[in-house]
Amino acid sequence: MIYERPRFLPGGDGALYVEFGNAIDPELNRRVRQCQLAIQKAGPPWLVETVPTYRSLLVYYRPLRASPSEVRSQLEALACDAESGRVPQPAVTDIPVAYGGEYGPDLGFVARHNGLPRDEVVRLHSDRAYLIYMLGFIPGFAYLGGMSSRIATPRLATPRAKIPAGSVGIAGDQTGIYPTESPGGWRLIGRTPLQLFHPLKEPPALLRMGDYVRFVPVTAQEFTDIQEQVEQGAYLAKKTSLRPEGQVGDI
Repeated sequence: MIYERPRFLPGGDGALYVEFGNAIDPELNRRVRQCQLAIQKAGPPWLVETVPTYRSLLVYYRPLRASPSEVRSQLEALACDAESGRVPQPAVTDIPVAYGGEYGPDLGFVARHNGLPRDEVVRLHSDRAYLIYMLGFIPGFAYLGGMSSRIATPRLATPRAKIPAGSVGIAGDQTGIYPTESPGGWRLIGRTPLQLFHPLKEPPALLRMGDYVRFVPVTAQEFTDIQEQVEQGAYLAKKTSLRPEGQVGDI
């Protein structure tokens, strides 16, 4: 894929979009993260905050400290410098998941929709490390890329009014985890007992853009055991490193 220079689009009277492309692509997402890190490192006095997405970066600035043209000029230089910048070595977080039953009421539908046994859906969903492209929708919700097209399933026609925290869902060719109880229209195939978002912790979100997630199937009893440890503050999520060749190793 040939990557073009970023485009700069206004986002109101105090924001500017930096767009790197129009696709869900790991390299485009890496460029977004590089640009964000370059801006944060430069720390211009007009900067308020940056909001990264799959393929763009929204930059909020103080219009009384810099004009739109001045902000764009500096962002053009920083975005260009970011091409050769480095991003942190990604970590892989193991997410224990109890699949099916009360934890994943849509597992059967996903299996029927794709003409697969339920066990095969679980195997395909848990046999890889997923890139965390972005956090959004609600605090701590991780949009994950790299799911097998063999288990892609359309979202619900009518969203559920209440989805339990920790629910793992599928929508189209994406998968994700609901960190807190909320409405939602994704097909629920399982649930994790881990707490993915806590406003009083630092950082409040367990997962980070640019890292990876690996789902680990557990039994209902193991789910309960881990849940009790989480409630007691005695459970630490396992994290490993992602080697350059894509293999996972201990850190």
